[in-house]
Amino acid sequence: MAEKALDETDRRIIAILQVEGRLAIQELAARCGLSPSPCLRRVRALEAAGIITGYAAVIDQARVGLPVSVFASVKLERQREDALDRFEASVARWPEVVDCYLMTGQRDYLLRIVVRDIEAYERFLKDKLTRLDSVASIESSFALGQVKRSSALPIA
Repeated sequence: MAEKALDETDRRIIAILQVEGRLAIQELAARCGLSPSPCLRRVRALEAAGIITGYAAVIDQARVGLPVSVFASVKLERQREDALDRFEASVARWPEVVDCYLMTGQRDYLLRIVVRDIEAYERFLKDKLTRLDSVASIESSFALGQVKRSSALPIA
């Protein structure tokens, strides 16, 4: 699909919805200087173009009993396409992995894993990550605190 050209109004709509996804269309329209119908048409067009891919609640992970974030750098034995595909398919099934990036540099993947405690991370390593044939090494770093978290892109 061709990339949709975003005008200033589209950018304003996206910037607002990134922060306030549950905003009523009437309020969104007022803040964008539109009437509700054209505003809704623009939102639907952004959704149809795949620019807005969904809406979600932001959850405080500590308050739901998952206070530990671990960043795991994973190096595979080989970087062949089939090994990458198998690794990615496995990671996609594991709810503990909330982010996974294919990387350049010394490591192949960077994962953010969210768990209840260190013992839960140890079980995740032993039962899942280390059991993948293609994994050559894993380097884990535990987050001490979260300085910034945002899902909002710098659209404006």
